Amino acid sequence: MAGTLYLVPTPIGNLGDISQRCRDTLERADFIAAEDTRVTLKLLNHLGIKKSLVSYYEHNKAQKGNIILERLQAGETCALVSDAGSPAISDPGEDLVRQCAEAGITVAAIPGPCAVITGLSISGLPTGRFCFEGFLSTAKKSRREHLESLLREERTMVFYEAPHKLLATLQDMAAMFGAERKISLCRELTKLHEEVVRTTLGEAVEKYSAQPPKGEFVLVLAGAEPAPESAATPQDAKARVAQLIDSGMSRKDAIRQAAQELGLPKNLVYEAAISE
Repeated sequence: MAGTLYLVPTPIGNLGDISQRCRDTLERADFIAAEDTRVTLKLLNHLGIKKSLVSYYEHNKAQKGNIILERLQAGETCALVSDAGSPAISDPGEDLVRQCAEAGITVAAIPGPCAVITGLSISGLPTGRFCFEGFLSTAKKSRREHLESLLREERTMVFYEAPHKLLATLQDMAAMFGAERKISLCRELTKLHEEVVRTTLGEAVEKYSAQPPKGEFVLVLAGAEPAPESAATPQDAKARVAQLIDSGMSRKDAIRQAAQELGLPKNLVYEAAISE
């Protein structure tokens, strides 16, 4: 009989946040698959648990995933952990869960710390509908394309960001969504120097241009206002794109700006722009 893969959330900062059920699961598992065995070993030492560890992270997940799967199929139980928070959320554990699901192996998730929910809950922004966008790309072009795809997103958006990339991300967000868009910057959640800055994108750029950020961030960004029904026609879109191109703008940027100005879907503006 096959074993079970347990998804065990670990503290995102405060070690006191680990639950008794998580402790018991780590203790009972035959082995633990860890994103960084050094980080997990510190946690296990704190809990007084000795357990066999298997390294499982982004660059070895193909090879190690198969090994873990074989052990599960042989009847062993595995506790999967990330460095912090819930495994499989913006984490290579997503692939191991998929492998197990395809192989018919039971996957059990234990509730616990998660930076997405922690940041969202204290952001002061709407929480009824939200989307999680993870980490943005380090490449400027890819990052801007990702943000562009969210231009009309009306739900609250949640991102993870590292301190060395924060300012560039905020600058791109301000350029894409406007300086007045509300944002909550949640830093070092559950740790000694936890901080929540509720502000606008423009003010956030100004703040972190003058004060280099420290610590890991959860960014909670307000969604777009519902778009009013546009009275603009495809002919209006075609004419506006032509005007913007004549002023020196690339066709791609002209289509994007015309769509924003006229309140029309970008694909409709594109079709109008290339029509004869």
